[in-house]
Amino acid sequence: MLTIYNGVAVITLDNPPVNSLGHALRERIVQRLEAALVDPAVRGIVLAGTDKAFSAGADVAEFGTPLQFQEPMLRGVVAAVEASHKPVVAALAGVALGGGLELALACHGRVALESARVGLPEVTLGLIPGSGGTQRLPRLVGPEAALALMLSGEPRSAKDLAGSGLFDAVVAGDLVAAAMRRALELADTGAPFPRARDRHPEAAQVQTIVDAHRAKLQPRQRLQPAYGALLDSVAACVLPFDEGLQRERELFLELLPSAAAQALRYQFKAEREATRLPADLQAAPRPVARVAVIGAGTMGTGITIAALDAGLQVLLLEQDEAALARGRQRISDHYRGRVTAGKLKVIMAADNETRLAITTDWARLADADLVIEAVFEELAVKQQVFRTVDGYARQGAVLATNTSYLDVDAIAAATSRPQDVLGLHFFSPANVMKLLEVVRGANTAPDVLATGMALGVKLKKTPVHCGNAFGFIGNRIYNAYRRQCEFMLEDGAWPENVDHALTAMGFAMGPFAVADLSGLDIAWRMRKAQAATRDPRERYVAVLDQLCEQGRLGRKSGAGYYTYTDGKQSTTTDSNVRGLIEQASLARGITRREIAADEIQRRALLAMANEAARLLAEGVASRPADVDVVLVQGYGFPRWEGGPVFWARRQDRQRLEAELQQMAREAGHGFVLGNLDALLAQ
Repeated sequence: MLTIYNGVAVITLDNPPVNSLGHALRERIVQRLEAALVDPAVRGIVLAGTDKAFSAGADVAEFGTPLQFQEPMLRGVVAAVEASHKPVVAALAGVALGGGLELALACHGRVALESARVGLPEVTLGLIPGSGGTQRLPRLVGPEAALALMLSGEPRSAKDLAGSGLFDAVVAGDLVAAAMRRALELADTGAPFPRARDRHPEAAQVQTIVDAHRAKLQPRQRLQPAYGALLDSVAACVLPFDEGLQRERELFLELLPSAAAQALRYQFKAEREATRLPADLQAAPRPVARVAVIGAGTMGTGITIAALDAGLQVLLLEQDEAALARGRQRISDHYRGRVTAGKLKVIMAADNETRLAITTDWARLADADLVIEAVFEELAVKQQVFRTVDGYARQGAVLATNTSYLDVDAIAAATSRPQDVLGLHFFSPANVMKLLEVVRGANTAPDVLATGMALGVKLKKTPVHCGNAFGFIGNRIYNAYRRQCEFMLEDGAWPENVDHALTAMGFAMGPFAVADLSGLDIAWRMRKAQAATRDPRERYVAVLDQLCEQGRLGRKSGAGYYTYTDGKQSTTTDSNVRGLIEQASLARGITRREIAADEIQRRALLAMANEAARLLAEGVASRPADVDVVLVQGYGFPRWEGGPVFWARRQDRQRLEAELQQMAREAGHGFVLGNLDALLAQ
């Protein structure tokens, strides 16, 4: 839309909901700009968006399609704005991200609301800015500040960047009016309009800063080509401007078809889709303003903090005053730490704590719209809690269990209202981890399931719907993965061989280091719960059980698979662990052999993919991509690898089937091959 006020043409971007710069919007911007340039009544031009967004950037749906390269492309729009013979000022409110910020960088001036958030997040999609961002931003704010913004991929507020050189003005209100004034000021100067391209960074300084950032890249960043390409592109900002733009474009086009970029775009879309229930399960959620959390341990207080941060009223309930006081103190310490670190304002921390009530009185559950149980992971304990909750919670309240692998239906059966019960599997620490498995029981009402999903979104998590089965999606696949890794111990690998191979691929941690960190007794307890139903003919590696029997429970006890001195993990396993592993190999009649890193990686991925196929066939996961979201968000699977389903779809099917059959033969009795059809269907 174009409107003229007092000699200034205001071009308003109009592509709801976030003004993504798809082809149609790019075309309209150029058309409105050309109209303003030929109108003699227009002296200056303002580009504005909505309160929600100036522009959130490129339309990701166009990536890889002809529309992405259909003129006018964004770089052409940006060039037209920069070349305008009338001053163009960007008025930034809401978000200006990616291509949206690149468009603003090409303007002759920028005015922003204090609350506006700007960023260049392309690296999180395996790309770099492709329309001048790596060339203009360093010229405006300097290479250090530019790289800090681009390498993090995180948006920052205009208020924080007020003195950076990015903005002509940062205002509290009357944004468009302030931008119009700036446009007229520029028109009245008679001087050439300020352009980022006309600035010349000092070459030695740029190289020094780029080298320093390259040296500081984390191992997982080094595995992703976009980080190195971003540094290369910023280094090119010392070239003549058009040559720098050309170098940026070359690097962008190299990254676009890369496996990492494809995987990251896939994950981005999968995470958005995961928050929506399948069409046949959709319903209006029940309203939730008051939440009760039962259990003031680490998980319960983490859930409480997440709910308080989301603006909810929270009641924290415990069985005794001492446990309640410890939980209350843990929450206070959390907020005090956030304030001290400068990550939360005192007034916001105080407001959050004001909305917290603590009690040992079960009768107060009657005020809650949703009750979340977060007690010890034992079925009998949880059933007793739900029998008590059933007597106090109001009718219509949603009752949730934070179990990680127990039967939600068995827990719901302890109540008179199983239709109101669902699983909400939070991941620890619950106030940090983004994943939330929302578990549908056999009797869970559609609006209860929808309430769980809506709560996840409100808590700023990624909720993934799943059916009720042992371990749900995440732990079920992780168990298959860990089991295959244990088989590799018997076959000839040491725990550190497996862990190193998988972290070299990009996993946040290897499975044995994770087990030590979590506590081996957690898996031991789960294995003992399954012992009565385990077929003795199944291949079973007892090393973990034997470690626990020796009191080696992991990091917390000073020894598990590894030993720990002052909290520092040993680099190799000790003779005790190796002795247990060698005994396991001998008992199974296996001649140990060296297992290469690529075999370790492939066997782990095959195990995950096979279990994903089984989950899809059983209906535990309703969409293949949901599996990948769970593994990436909750289990440290490298995001730039997409997930086990994404990986499997990139393999040759004939080879995949042959390797899975070989895996089944080596695993022996009880290994179930999944049907690959649903897994591999695009």
